[in-house]
Amino acid sequence: MSAAPEKTETQVESRPFRFKVRGMDCASCATTLERGLAELDGVDDVHVSFTTETIDGRGRVTPEDVRARVEALGYRIVDDEPPAAPSDGHGGVRGFLAFVWRDKALRLALALGAAVLATSPLLFAGPEPLRLGAVLLHLAVIAIVGYPIARRGVASLLFARRVTIDLLMAAAAVGAVAIGASGEAAAVILLFTLGEALEAYSAARARASLGSLLALRPAEATVVREHGGHRDYRVVPVGDLAPGDRVLVKPGERIPADGRVVAGASTVDQSAITGEAVPVTVTAGEESEVFAGTINIDGTLEIEVGREPEDFTISQIARLVEQAQSQRSPAERFVDRFAEWYTPLVVALAVAVAVVPPLAFGQPFLSPADGAPGWLYRGLALLIIACPCALIVSIPVTVVSALTRLAHLGVLVRGGANLDELARTTVFAFDKTGTLTRGRPTVSGVRSFECAHTEAHLTECAPCDEIVALAASVERGSAHPFARAVVHAAEERRVGQRYPHAADITSHMGRGVSGTLNGRRVTVGNASLFAELEHFDELVAAQHPSSSLVFVGEDGNLKGYITVEDRPRPTTAAALKALKALDPRHRLVMLTGDRRGVAERLAAELPEIDEVHAELLPEQKLETVQRLEARHGTVAMIGDGINDTPALAGARLGIAMGGAGAHHAMEIADVVLMQDDLERLPQAVRISRKTRRLIRENIVLSLGLKIAFLALAVPGLATLWMAVLADVGATVLVTLNGMRMLRAE
Repeated sequence: MSAAPEKTETQVESRPFRFKVRGMDCASCATTLERGLAELDGVDDVHVSFTTETIDGRGRVTPEDVRARVEALGYRIVDDEPPAAPSDGHGGVRGFLAFVWRDKALRLALALGAAVLATSPLLFAGPEPLRLGAVLLHLAVIAIVGYPIARRGVASLLFARRVTIDLLMAAAAVGAVAIGASGEAAAVILLFTLGEALEAYSAARARASLGSLLALRPAEATVVREHGGHRDYRVVPVGDLAPGDRVLVKPGERIPADGRVVAGASTVDQSAITGEAVPVTVTAGEESEVFAGTINIDGTLEIEVGREPEDFTISQIARLVEQAQSQRSPAERFVDRFAEWYTPLVVALAVAVAVVPPLAFGQPFLSPADGAPGWLYRGLALLIIACPCALIVSIPVTVVSALTRLAHLGVLVRGGANLDELARTTVFAFDKTGTLTRGRPTVSGVRSFECAHTEAHLTECAPCDEIVALAASVERGSAHPFARAVVHAAEERRVGQRYPHAADITSHMGRGVSGTLNGRRVTVGNASLFAELEHFDELVAAQHPSSSLVFVGEDGNLKGYITVEDRPRPTTAAALKALKALDPRHRLVMLTGDRRGVAERLAAELPEIDEVHAELLPEQKLETVQRLEARHGTVAMIGDGINDTPALAGARLGIAMGGAGAHHAMEIADVVLMQDDLERLPQAVRISRKTRRLIRENIVLSLGLKIAFLALAVPGLATLWMAVLADVGATVLVTLNGMRMLRAE
């Protein structure tokens, strides 16, 4: 066993380190590695992720220190080696056999297993020389296949201070050899190796399914540059792209960058990003955003790169998914704590079963001649049966499978803890504008107080055009839906360029904006921004109570107002009905900064809404969510991240919608719906609840099988063969049950 090298006096600075590691079969391996590295002198902090196969830490250690300790624990650090593929595109038994066949050690174990199976009958009915040959073969198999297991078990005890499954299996095999059960000892080692291979295969399948999502961005892009009237086409690595570059994408190619279509028209398959199976049509224009990793179907496109490569949507997805896999669910944390005391307790119980009856009651320690199992044999059987393999491997596989399935549907969940929160949520609070509604309101009327009309209207006239032009000069550049509606109305009235963009823009959070234009201070916003003006209350009361109003003022004087309408999204009603159908206890709440009359009109069109909270500033939305949480427990806040950021960030569960286009929302939310609607929300809730149910099933199944076979082991009704088959069988059952989450619903 290699020892960590001595550190030099020059190693004084604590610095971060990150490595890729191979050889972990289950979450227990990650815990062992983490403990073993934490015991290394000079390590300040370390975290090992089983699902991403990464080691992250900080300390005054060299890479050689870390590598030596990892190898001493029985694992290996790799540089550029890709992870083992789970199969050649196949699942089930065929995929598992292909996975085993590609590994030399597993191929050897498979061949030796066949030899053990063929020679085992000789132990009972063969002549003496053949029996001796069979015993020697079995001992050789135990030594060859069992050595790595024993080495890891001893290293874990020495470096991580942990009694692991490897140590239990090695002890059981040695004990079986000591009492002359060489065939059963070989079976213990071989079937345990098979169980470990199954664990590795299930983890590799989950990783590979996720890897297929993250390996979408092409490695190269065709950049278009103009030189003296000539167009030059050059292929460059995607990592070399910069905002403003133009890339050419031909039919059938993957789009290499996030950006805007500046030439051409086509349909684009965005399912890899948004989960939406129906391709979208894109043409040159302001609203034609496309994303790296999506497929250009039938036309040639020229795209202007809009972000740095590390900020592409697919890159953000990669970061979110890696973060998600490193965050453990409550069930995983429970199993970690459970295993901490369970495994040592099992060892103590097995020793007690083997020793106490012979010492206290004169029972046979070794198996007597009549064939009845002695108490040492029963203790060894108990040791094997009680190994928590199935319990430890099933929950991470189930959680990662669920996270992967949701990612393929265009729903990104930041880890098992948030997946569990989503399953337990019964109150869903929705921001109105841009979430329940299209977020693309249109101007339905304009009223200048200098106009002869007494109500808002769409007829073009000079005073009303002036109101729209003033508002557009201040709102130009804002991402708020109402601002876009005003600017669009100004363009339609051909007054969009009457004034330049206002200077000294000031944002009044949740209320509006103001700016300086030709020495005048122009203010555009909602009622709360103008509430102190004389006669304003009477003015508001005189308007239709269900209208959304954008007021325009100049130098403290109210000039007029613009009415806007924002209709519900086509998918909103169906999504809310589906949420209610999932659980009648679900309570749906609307939060909006808009006027109460507007909110109540929308609630009348969406009868599933149970509560309406209107005229809220962004900080008041957060306060409302906190009051709801105090009353109901977990509340999921759903918004588009434009003016609901405090509530999204402060809620126990923040769900951002339209993540493919709202990158800041992806950074603050716990769950991201990549589509720009709520259609996937009920499906995400359903999958989260199914995941929680499968985790419970796996815990019950794992512990139930253990208890049943323990009851057989103590009276001597369970053989070592049965014990190891029970252990491997339980692992197979719970693993297959957890991997059901990868299937399409």
